[in-house]
Amino acid sequence: MLQKLKNGNHAQPFRGPFSITRVQPGDIIGTESTDTGFGPLAIIDHAVMKKGLTIKMHEHVNDEILSYVWSGVMHHKDSVGFEAPFARGKLMMMNAGKGFWHEEKVTEDEVEMLQIFVRPNETDLSPDIQFHHKPEDNRDWYVMAGPEGSDAPLHIRQNVYILDAHPKAGEQLEIPMYDGLTPFLYVMNGEIEIQNMNIRKQEAVTDIVNPLPPLLAKIDTTIVLFFVDMNAPMSMEGTISGLQK
Repeated sequence: MLQKLKNGNHAQPFRGPFSITRVQPGDIIGTESTDTGFGPLAIIDHAVMKKGLTIKMHEHVNDEILSYVWSGVMHHKDSVGFEAPFARGKLMMMNAGKGFWHEEKVTEDEVEMLQIFVRPNETDLSPDIQFHHKPEDNRDWYVMAGPEGSDAPLHIRQNVYILDAHPKAGEQLEIPMYDGLTPFLYVMNGEIEIQNMNIRKQEAVTDIVNPLPPLLAKIDTTIVLFFVDMNAPMSMEGTISGLQK
């Protein structure tokens, strides 16, 4: 049975020049658990960052973080000395492990982006950072990140895959399957329909038993699709991914 996560009840830990809508994927299951996570998929921060904002150098520990920019340019600087601008189509994966520092700055138009927090399979792994250029407007699914040893261009120390697609209004899109993994589909922008259920911006849908049926894009839409091992071993020691409700 399809289950929907509506956009009216998300947490908002920051508002102002740096605004976060904190999506807690575990809420889609509808239990009374204090856990934010859908298995090891812990938190999706849907952020808007205004021009002139600087988020000073800060540390993450035991978070696997995919930065996914939808609009604008985010300038990144980190503790290993790497500096670069990130815009739509350029992905960054921070495998924080036992500790990784970074800074974010917006010098041009405002940025809208996701920071996706996954719990690693072990505590205090070696820190790493990865980058990848992808198509900006792929209409079909593009695999952005996956477990170590997979063919994904960015690796997560967890049994999780992350894909995106940008279907145009009126287009139908089949949803793939990964054996043994559970889907969680998030609408970054736009609106889709699945079996007469409308899923709008900052909403999500899953079926924890069956594959998801095809979707129809009601308008031009950006969607991010996760496949999650709900029973994976995971560290709960993450700076953000380890947070509880």
